[in-house]
Amino acid sequence: MAVDPRKQTSLHCLYYWAEETPDNVYLTQPYPDGRVEDITWREAADQVSRMAAYLDSLKLPEPSNISILGKNSAHWILADLAIWAAGHVSVPLYPTLNGDTAAYVLEHSEAKLLFLGKLDGTADGWNDIKNHIPADLPLISLPLSPRDDTPKWSEIVAEQSPAQPKLPDPDNLATIVYTSGSTGRPKGVMHSFRTMISVADGLQQLFPVSSDERMLSYLPLAHVAERAAVETQSLYYGFHLYFANSLDTFQEDLQRARPTLFFSVPRLWMKFYLGVNAKLPPKKQKLLFSLPIISGLVKKKVLKQLGLDYCRAALTGAAPLSADIVNWYRNLGLELLEVYGMSENFGYSHANRPGQARAGSVGMANPGVEHRIGEGGEVQVKSPGQMLGYYKNEEKTKEDLTEDGFLKTGDMGEIDRDGTLRITGRVKDLFKTSKGKYVVPVPIENRFNHPKAEVVCVAGANQPQPCLMVLLSEEARDELETGMDRGELEQELAAELEAVNAECESHEKVAFVVVVREPWTMENGMLTPTMKIKRNVIEDFYNQKMDDWFSQKLSLIHISEPTRPY
Repeated sequence: MAVDPRKQTSLHCLYYWAEETPDNVYLTQPYPDGRVEDITWREAADQVSRMAAYLDSLKLPEPSNISILGKNSAHWILADLAIWAAGHVSVPLYPTLNGDTAAYVLEHSEAKLLFLGKLDGTADGWNDIKNHIPADLPLISLPLSPRDDTPKWSEIVAEQSPAQPKLPDPDNLATIVYTSGSTGRPKGVMHSFRTMISVADGLQQLFPVSSDERMLSYLPLAHVAERAAVETQSLYYGFHLYFANSLDTFQEDLQRARPTLFFSVPRLWMKFYLGVNAKLPPKKQKLLFSLPIISGLVKKKVLKQLGLDYCRAALTGAAPLSADIVNWYRNLGLELLEVYGMSENFGYSHANRPGQARAGSVGMANPGVEHRIGEGGEVQVKSPGQMLGYYKNEEKTKEDLTEDGFLKTGDMGEIDRDGTLRITGRVKDLFKTSKGKYVVPVPIENRFNHPKAEVVCVAGANQPQPCLMVLLSEEARDELETGMDRGELEQELAAELEAVNAECESHEKVAFVVVVREPWTMENGMLTPTMKIKRNVIEDFYNQKMDDWFSQKLSLIHISEPTRPY
């Protein structure tokens, strides 16, 4: 991969575009009061240089680890760049962390300062986190910070003269990204500037982009996927980033951006799909889509209402997406391309190619990536985005890397003759029934594709057979509360279960489905910040009910009564 020498790191890129296209807008930030702020490349570079000067004045040891906590915003990215411009290392924190985990990351990373950004106590962990921030940890408030008793970004950059940025060596440590912690304590994954830029360069070969692109940044910037596909790419190729104000205004924010590139997760693709179905029922869709002239107009209108009518590359990752949903979007004229990656390789591993997507697979290895199936069917990958190692954990680093430098992903998979990878489950997700048979839950979960099912989890360790817990979509839950025909829903889910079991081995057949009434969210710890299920948390929460469910010996559907999650 041939990285442009003028763009050796993300920080080099910032100053490159500040010279080449100084008046082009780089960042667009909406505010709760209705204001929308545009920040040009020149303004972005100026603010970064001024904040770097302030950080220099604090006389922190170089390099120090500096944390960023907040929802996605223009100033989140500017803070990231300012940390680098002052010769330090950025440590992002998920805004949805609970207080205990946030305290652990701050302590483990030895953070010397914290940039506190956009947090409002809604869909984030601020109300818990605020009680776990060390009293002696210096804070700087970004715009929309919940604290008004700290030095503020806007005041600092107004008063401070710009400093000459300390442009880093590509091999320097750039960031420590803590894993989402689906099991156990989060691990600090160390990445250099070189790995980050190499990923941007590699993605260009798969999905060519230019400075004319537009993207909406809303998935957590604390995760490598958003850092790679959005932050790093925008810096390397100089295109326009938009941000969302809130969940309530998300559709409006998406309409403002009209992205040409859009990266999302299955849960949101499902929400879009269910939202369209609520306004335009499937039977009516089928009729309208069958009419030659009207069909194209209706499809364009649907995409326009979603804000995706200019989107030419739509990526999905973090979890599988059913073939039915993929085909529905394809029929609209939007091809969803499933991609695969991990924190440990900066999200750069596999991707489906435009025009060659295969539902149920994560595609072929990306340029520069090697892959193989190791012991026990585990996928092993060597990537240009490979980590430097785990922070303060050499033992775990050695455990997760083979002697010849391949990363043990923890995922089970199969590679076909064309080099296409299919993920079949997690090595650690295996569980044993009381009959002594092992069950791999993920393939079973992937087969359950009822349109009202938003998230599913197969469990049943030490039980005679597995069972399946399903969280309905928000719309379906509301309908259930307001008198939806429960019998009809149970019949539909029973039919879906029958179809799933028809493809299962005898020891894998699901005994029953439980429709849970508790929401599974990031806030209550049942989903990771990337909206994957925290299997161990969900299993622990429902474990006390398992014996009762199985004792009823019913093959129909149970509707659990709501109880309060952790």
